This record gives sequence, structure tokens and C-alpha cells, in this order.
Amino acid sequence: MPIDPDVAIGAEVGRQEFRWSSSDVLLYHLAVGAQDLSYTLETSAAFQVLPSFAVVAPTFHVTEPPSLDLPGCDINLAQVVHGAQEVHVGGPLPRSGSATLTTRITDVWDKGKAAVIWQEGVAEDPDGTELWRVRSSIFVRGEGGWGGGRGQSTATTVPDRAPDASTTYEVTPQQALLYRLCGDRNPLHADPEFARAAGFDAPILHGLCTYGIVLREVIDLLLDGDATAVDSFGARFAGVVLPGETLSISAWDEPEGIVVTASVGDGARPALADCFVTRR
Repeated sequence: MPIDPDVAIGAEVGRQEFRWSSSDVLLYHLAVGAQDLSYTLETSAAFQVLPSFAVVAPTFHVTEPPSLDLPGCDINLAQVVHGAQEVHVGGPLPRSGSATLTTRITDVWDKGKAAVIWQEGVAEDPDGTELWRVRSSIFVRGEGGWGGGRGQSTATTVPDRAPDASTTYEVTPQQALLYRLCGDRNPLHADPEFARAAGFDAPILHGLCTYGIVLREVIDLLLDGDATAVDSFGARFAGVVLPGETLSISAWDEPEGIVVTASVGDGARPALADCFVTRR
């Protein structure tokens, strides 16, 4: 069996030391469409770091395709789709620093025609203090059906009322080309011939770019532009976004947190689903 849950679950995927600078933070903010000086001017007293930067910080300077060398998992990149992403921050992210990320496989779900593999990474500073925790899933086509558990439902219920705030964001034609400088050089996001071979009409926007854009817009809509008010942000990648398209974002301020929807254009095509922001 290409995926052996008994070997995979609990296995340490790797331990990675990395550093980041304020220049990395600035580039990331620009790549997700930030314009406010609190994101784009490092000398500003209000300069802050989007919590979603934590997701890309460990691989920010990586130029090679991502590795899928996972214990107990004999899979290849062509089978894999990024399923979901969560980030939990222990406090305001440092503008620069160093850390060690330790990643483990936490769950393997059997979806019948596919498998879902969850990983969790914990980033600690040199003193051993936890800075943030990330969880992500990959959807592996053709690798289910061994009789394992299907996993828990993570669906987020959208309130049956008008949103408390809504906005749109125009994805720029060069946005994917800029975002790939944040550590994801997959040619799917830049090379038209590669994208066509993969079944797309044109290079597509990185899902994590959409993820960062949506979080930034929600912070502006309902958290007074204060990125440090975010405790966690989770979302499932539900559809493709192309450079030049428009994202429509709506948010509901609920007691447990902020429920978010993100779709393309008039809402006919989802971009992110099960989006939820918790406050610090």
C-alpha cells in the first residue's frame, strides 16, 4: 500500500532551521496586496506582521519544488492538491528572527478515492519558546480505499443573515509572479505551457496567496487593521483563482470568531471555504 498509516501517523517529517528579515516580511505583504504603511514601511511605529507570514517563513528562500518525502507515504506531486491550511500564533510575530520548525504527520484519512494527510509544524525560537503552530492537509488522489477512518468534519456554518462586512479585491495580472518570490516556484503559477499541460487555461494564483489576501482584508474589515488581534486563521482551498480576476470577500462577526467566505467574481466560483478567524 503506497500509504501506510501505521508508519505515517506520528512520524517526524523534519526539523528545519530558518531565518527571516523585515525585507522578507515586506515582500510577503506586497505579494498579498498590502498597501497600508503598517505592512509596507519597516520604520513605521505601526509596522506589523500578518500571521499568515508564519506559513511561508520556513521556506521563504527555497527555490526548489516542495519535497513529498513523507514516512509511510509513497506518493508523487502529480497526485497532490493542497487541501487546507491553519495557522495559530502565540503572539505578535517578530519582524525578523530565527526559529526551528519541527513537523509531524498527525492524521491520515481514507476518503475512498483519495487520502488526506495532515501535518502539524511547531516553530520555536532559539530559547525554545513556541512562536507559532501550523497545520496543513494534502489531498492525495487515488490513494484511498484501505478501510481507514474518514476523519472529522471541519465544515464552518455561514450565518443565515447578511454579512457584517464585505469587500472585493482585484487580483493583479502579475500577482502570481510576485508571490512566487515568497518560496513557491511551482511553474504552474508562472509558465503558460506548464499550466496548459496541467489542464488550466493559464497560470493560476497560489492558494496561499489567496489565503494571505483574504486574511489581510478581514483584518481591515473587522479588526481595525490590527494584525496582532488574530489568534488563528484556517481555511480550505475550494477553487482556482486566476490573475486578473476579482475576489469577493464577506465576513460575519460571531461570538466564537469571524466566519469568512471568499469567491471569484459574483460568487459563482468558490476560492476558499470553511474560513474562520479567531481573536486573541
